[in-house]
Amino acid sequence: MDISLILIAGILSAIVTFYLNNQMQLGGVMASAGVSVVAGGFFYLFPELLNSYLTTNLPLIIMGASFVGMATSRIIKQTWIIGVSGLFFSIIFLFTGSFFEGYGGNLGTTAAISLCSAFGLNLLIRKANFFKI
Repeated sequence: MDISLILIAGILSAIVTFYLNNQMQLGGVMASAGVSVVAGGFFYLFPELLNSYLTTNLPLIIMGASFVGMATSRIIKQTWIIGVSGLFFSIIFLFTGSFFEGYGGNLGTTAAISLCSAFGLNLLIRKANFFKI
């Protein structure tokens, strides 16, 4: 249950931030900050709502995945790439923990890796479809 909530939170955080950034024209920093403050405030006000593992890690997942949503729609055209990037972020975060500390920060580095991975996956899918014709 905990892992599925973390995966869903990563996906939703990235997509909501991407929407606020590109559709609502808030900009990447404001969109990410808004999502992060709402999530952090929620878990600060209601710490007993979920178990201590989720109360500690879910705000980090939401904040880090919101970094993925800071991407511009001029480069990332499909929203599914952002959702997959949020999923990748959550998975990488779960398996690496603090491995990327000192490389620009754990959350930012993991967000960059997950977005580049999903963008690369999209390119591979497009190339594979090109060769099938």
